Amino acid sequence: MLEVIEGGIQTTVQEYPGRVGYLDLGTYPAGPMDHFAFRIANLLVGNKPGTSALEVTLGGLKVRFGDRRIVSITGAAMQPTVNGSPVPTWQSFEVRPGDLLALGMVKIAGGFRSYIAINGGFDVPEYMGSRATFTVGGFGGFQGRGLKKGDKVALNFAPYADKLAGRRLRNQLIPTYASEWEIEVMRGPQADPDYLTAEDMETFFSKTWKVDRNSNRMGIRLEPHKWHWARTTGGIAGGHPSNILDNGYAVWTVNVCGDQPIILVADGPSLGGFICNATLVHASTWKAGQLVPGRDQVRFKEVTIEEAIRMARDLDAKVSEASVERE
Repeated sequence: MLEVIEGGIQTTVQEYPGRVGYLDLGTYPAGPMDHFAFRIANLLVGNKPGTSALEVTLGGLKVRFGDRRIVSITGAAMQPTVNGSPVPTWQSFEVRPGDLLALGMVKIAGGFRSYIAINGGFDVPEYMGSRATFTVGGFGGFQGRGLKKGDKVALNFAPYADKLAGRRLRNQLIPTYASEWEIEVMRGPQADPDYLTAEDMETFFSKTWKVDRNSNRMGIRLEPHKWHWARTTGGIAGGHPSNILDNGYAVWTVNVCGDQPIILVADGPSLGGFICNATLVHASTWKAGQLVPGRDQVRFKEVTIEEAIRMARDLDAKVSEASVERE
């Protein structure tokens, strides 16, 4: 059992890859914003990479353990402590009954979300095939919401194993969370020449975009930009050239709503009436999960389908025992 002393800014139970297969019912997959850090956290404590774990946004979480467990914390730097003493990140460690785990707030640099995996995972019910919290719909995870003070979250039974403590990700594989990011995307589905001009797309790939402070698990807003557009109106879809007839949105796509690009992320809308000029590839979506609203900057890099496949294979290969060493 895990007792929540302070829930933090937003802490949710997530599972990877999330609630797959329900886009036609209006439900985005949810799941972790940074799937790489999430899967590594589970790997370090001996869980399957997709096992239910906690996503901590910005920080402030405090929890007390009811039994002996192995824990790992990956992702953003939130200066974790157990009973007031610092504990390592990207490495598994032991906690005992009554121990208090506390996460501070993210600093000027160092990402935006942390992940806490516990051997055995969280004993929360499946909803539509997944334990991931869908914050917009209010279902999945722990009662369909973020954790708050006084919650008691059950953990799955897991036999204690001393050998699971002290496992860490090799240093060269730990991502660097900076304030400037390069995110790989593929062009489309609505880009040039039908919706935007070639000049618009060139600007999209060459411009440095600032992340707007109004960003969350639904969408990461970028600064507005005055586009040239390949047409003067949206025709029967609406007066603005960004309008199209409502259609299904790809997961992790860049939605252009009027002048503003928005990366639709884990809890995004499944359909709408605006163009999407580029879509993040699997191996780059984790970066969006660590963008700090109001501070970080992004540049988009266009890749081919062959490059995207190779990147995905390379990233997924890192989530393996070959990437783990002992302290």
